[in-house]
Amino acid sequence: MLNLRKELNFEGQNIYVGIDVHKKSWSVAVVSESLLLKKFRQDPFPDALHKFLITNYPGAVYHSVYEAGFCGFWIHYRFTELGINNIVVNPCDVPTMSKEKLRKTDAVDCYKLARGLRAGDLQGIYVPDAQNLEIRSLIRLRRSIVKDSTREKNRIKALLHFYGIQIPEQFNSPQSYWSRCFIKWLQQIELSTEYGRKTLDMHLDKHLYLRGLLLRETRAIRELSCGEAFKEPLRLLMSIPGVGITTAISFLTEIDDISRFRNADQLAAYVGLIPMCHSSGEKENNGDITVRKQTILRCSIVEASWKAISKDPALTMAYERYCKRMNANKAIVKIARKLVNRIFFVLKRKQEYVPCIV
Repeated sequence: MLNLRKELNFEGQNIYVGIDVHKKSWSVAVVSESLLLKKFRQDPFPDALHKFLITNYPGAVYHSVYEAGFCGFWIHYRFTELGINNIVVNPCDVPTMSKEKLRKTDAVDCYKLARGLRAGDLQGIYVPDAQNLEIRSLIRLRRSIVKDSTREKNRIKALLHFYGIQIPEQFNSPQSYWSRCFIKWLQQIELSTEYGRKTLDMHLDKHLYLRGLLLRETRAIRELSCGEAFKEPLRLLMSIPGVGITTAISFLTEIDDISRFRNADQLAAYVGLIPMCHSSGEKENNGDITVRKQTILRCSIVEASWKAISKDPALTMAYERYCKRMNANKAIVKIARKLVNRIFFVLKRKQEYVPCIV
């Protein structure tokens, strides 16, 4: 008498899972090589999805994908620990049909991801390790503190203008703004009521608090730069004119591993310093720099370029040549592109940059 096997066995089969990640729930689509197996919503926990897969499709090879966003990479780390082959994709790189743009839902999005994963149309982005992510968060915090501090300074100046208080001439130069003497003058301003004085004092307290935070942040960055992991790469990067410790360590934490770029063109494309183009047939149209960018790196490198043109004769000559046929803002973008080439060279070859080479 034959015994009927009742247990499920998907050994040797591939199961593809597309996940539309949200804070309170996930929309999940599960597909095989030829069928849509299931769509459902679940709690936002990787272990719950893993339990569902091993219960319903035991023995299969699991592949999953979700879009990069607010949730970071902890989901990817956990899926990898559970034995699921996961990738994280850029939302802009997911192939989308016209009808999916016109009728967008969570169910449509998760199935679109699963279908693209099965077809091999999705390419995962680079996922740094957890330690690098935490260091990156520390470096990015400085940018947030500087923005908040600038906003608070503007609020104080706007309040003075609202009350008709003129800033004395000795404080009108950039070097005198927000100095100790300027802060002392602000603290001595007399207003018609105590409430106006309290308002100004609270703005000043917030400004001084942010200044203290920025000092702590700067100390933390300098302490980090003395570590073995960053000491040598920082020395190489800071040999390039215009690149200081903040720009250098920001670049290192955002890039993580320079070897993932084959050449300087790939690095420039990642930063966002390549032109957009729209060509067809014999027509070739090149536009401005691409809107697709790594915001922090592009801003940092453009800022460093303004310093570099006053320190490196080769870049000075190039900038003056560009300014003859375009405005200064477009010229500095081209200088930033050259600066990316220098950064790639010193990190890839582990050699210091030699200035004055045209």
